[in-house]
Amino acid sequence: MLSKACLVGAYQRKLEELARLDGVELTCLVPPYWLQDGTPIRLERAHTRGYRLAVAPIRFNGHFHIFHFTGLHRWLAASRPDVVHVDEEPYNLATALALRLAQRRGARGLFFTWQNLLRRYPPPFSLWERYCFCAAEHALAGNREAVDVLRQKGYRGPVSVVPQFGVDPELFRPRPRAPRAEFLIGYAGRIVEEKGLHVLLDAVQGLPSPWRLQLVGSGPAQPALSRLAARLGIADRVEFMPHAPSVEMPAIVAGWDALTLPSLTRPNWKEQFGRILVEAMASGVPCVGSTSGEIPHVLGEAGLVVPEGDAAALREALARLQADARLRQELAGRGRERVLARFTHARVAEQTYRVYQAMLAAPARPA
Repeated sequence: MLSKACLVGAYQRKLEELARLDGVELTCLVPPYWLQDGTPIRLERAHTRGYRLAVAPIRFNGHFHIFHFTGLHRWLAASRPDVVHVDEEPYNLATALALRLAQRRGARGLFFTWQNLLRRYPPPFSLWERYCFCAAEHALAGNREAVDVLRQKGYRGPVSVVPQFGVDPELFRPRPRAPRAEFLIGYAGRIVEEKGLHVLLDAVQGLPSPWRLQLVGSGPAQPALSRLAARLGIADRVEFMPHAPSVEMPAIVAGWDALTLPSLTRPNWKEQFGRILVEAMASGVPCVGSTSGEIPHVLGEAGLVVPEGDAAALREALARLQADARLRQELAGRGRERVLARFTHARVAEQTYRVYQAMLAAPARPA
């Protein structure tokens, strides 16, 4: 497997679960670090039992479309894999190069996609994408709309809807909370315009006191959000916390009374999954999400969904949770059950393993 995402220690639990399954001998290649919005995300060796987590150099670090692993041919020659799982979009250079090398070695290749908007790319990205559609033996889609996009763009091979990662229900679990008067609302993720955090500030400004909002993450929208909080007169109730290591997130999330993900659909983006939702649900934290992208499908009947961009509807949903302890308890229970049934690392690993088995059982596609 090639995966820059597996730099994050929490995500490595899926790899441990995969390695436990019958007949799996797993090597995962990761870069030494990845530049995300200018901030380096460095390798966390948190869950490494049963498989090999190896560092391989990359070129063009931080450039999503053109980065690629160097020396990959040597890794493939040494390990002689049956399956090469490229944890990247098909229009990226890293995916095209890896699938080409896999074909040369006689390995079955697959790629992963989150892309839930139909977007046409100019060359060379369209050429890499077309090549990957021909070379891949299977595709993994992180959400339902991504399957439709693949078909509209001409991919004709097998595809399975499997989240990229699950959640560890032993780490993200309900925890005792110290009694407090204030209602603590949380958000974690990128601090960018499309996450709708300016809508969230407008919403909480009208909530009954006492409450506090905790925003965990980093991104270019933070200065503007700080100024907006000051203009609204709520700066003393809004706490900006820097990006936290994944091993610290379970305790942070479990301390919230509610989680909100008010994402906004844009011409070039809409919410592809919302990982913080499953982490919060696993932690027994009730969730409020917008209608953007995959959020309603992730929440199901286990959370509250409001129209994206509607600050009044978001305020009303948060006020319901603030005032109704029974509703919070009910949604917390539903959310935990939904995660255990669908979104744990073990469940995602099992689904991925079945894809590997199907690939190896099927006739090889012609080179």
